[in-house]
Amino acid sequence: KLSGTGMDAPTPLPTLIRKKRDGERLEDAEIRSFVRGVTEGTVQQGQIGAMLMAIRLRGMDAGETLALTQAMASSGRTMAWPPAWHGLVVDKHSTGGVGDKVSLALAPALAACGCKFWVPMGVDVPGVSLGVTEVSLGVPGVSPCPQMRHILERVGCCIVGQSAELVPADRVLYGLRDVTATVDSLPLITASILSKKAAERLSALVLDVKFGGAALYPTQESARELAQSLVEVGTQLGIRTAALLTRMEQPLGRAVGNALEVLEALQCLGGSGPSDLRHLVTVLGGVLLWQCGMEQGPEQGRERLARALDDGSALGKFEAMLGAQGVPPETARELCAGTPARRRQLLGQAEVCEELPVLQEGWVQQVRALPLARVLHHLGAGRARAGDPVNLRVGAELLVGTGQHLRAGQPWLRLHHEGTLSAQARRELQDALCLAPEPPRDLPPLVAETILPSGSVRDSQ
Repeated sequence: KLSGTGMDAPTPLPTLIRKKRDGERLEDAEIRSFVRGVTEGTVQQGQIGAMLMAIRLRGMDAGETLALTQAMASSGRTMAWPPAWHGLVVDKHSTGGVGDKVSLALAPALAACGCKFWVPMGVDVPGVSLGVTEVSLGVPGVSPCPQMRHILERVGCCIVGQSAELVPADRVLYGLRDVTATVDSLPLITASILSKKAAERLSALVLDVKFGGAALYPTQESARELAQSLVEVGTQLGIRTAALLTRMEQPLGRAVGNALEVLEALQCLGGSGPSDLRHLVTVLGGVLLWQCGMEQGPEQGRERLARALDDGSALGKFEAMLGAQGVPPETARELCAGTPARRRQLLGQAEVCEELPVLQEGWVQQVRALPLARVLHHLGAGRARAGDPVNLRVGAELLVGTGQHLRAGQPWLRLHHEGTLSAQARRELQDALCLAPEPPRDLPPLVAETILPSGSVRDSQ
């Protein structure tokens, strides 16, 4: 004991590192001590890296993961909401996918249903960065408080900038996970995601955990392991949590790239657009409405989300959000109600727009997302590292879909870029189009499973 304090003396960090390295369990107080040292800057980066690697190699049990999440959530300020919002503050998190613009359509749709939902600024996905706030006519991300609270009260949704006050420990650990090759650690991923959700004081959370060739997790089994960890820990934090396992082999929707994805999200908000995007928006939103107690089940919630997309209320919320965040009313109106050509003009167009032809006849089996994302990243649509500029106009539109029969010479991809497309890039793009002499059979559903606190059920929708 520390003399006169009644407190346990903190265990020296090298001892904690050695303990985890040897496969022993860390006590809650030891985990809190480590996170406090990370937050206060009293721990050397080498020691943090050593602990991250020990956790990566030895893992953490559910109790340790929960303690790590709670300690990280408490490392900074936490949000506070009016009592009238109880049960209404919701969020959705995606592990990242090519063409994933779900949040931009889901937030206004949920707001139209009475929820409070915000879109984080600059959503990174493999190969492409969806700079939502930059694209939406230069809308600045608001600070978490008090401006955010005012807009949520008035509109129900907003675009939020990053805050240095929320979960500062995660910023340090996240920055070191890449350089220490510990990005794929299950407890570290779980704590990183859920510590921010705990600090946001959410009522309900739905997680879109993607798997496949263009996802963090290549297999459904590995994605399920993460989803179960997130649902278990989220539930223990007092957040009503569910997860969907979704396939990420092909781009979501038909558009990839910043401005083009915003245009497609606007189509979805207007009741049209690609069916796979609409399906995922309504399924995720339906789960949240059910978790909030606003509907009797996920299917009823899904139907309610669909009505908000179809009756114009979701698009109206998007327009109101733009106005609340500084976009001139006439500009916001034109973006939401203008012609496709006017929308493109407002968001900016690339210097070059060219279409790639099909090289041989066949049936589309799939369009592989990862090669497409890599080429667009090289053309400037994504960031190699934090702080790099992003060309918001660079992107691609898929002109074909799975199961479609194509003739040689028919255009299948419209590419928006600046300058010249190299021969190597053209080959990579053509390799992304997978054709076969026969049509594909038994196409798997986009949503493979739904993971709930009590277990998992196969999604049959």
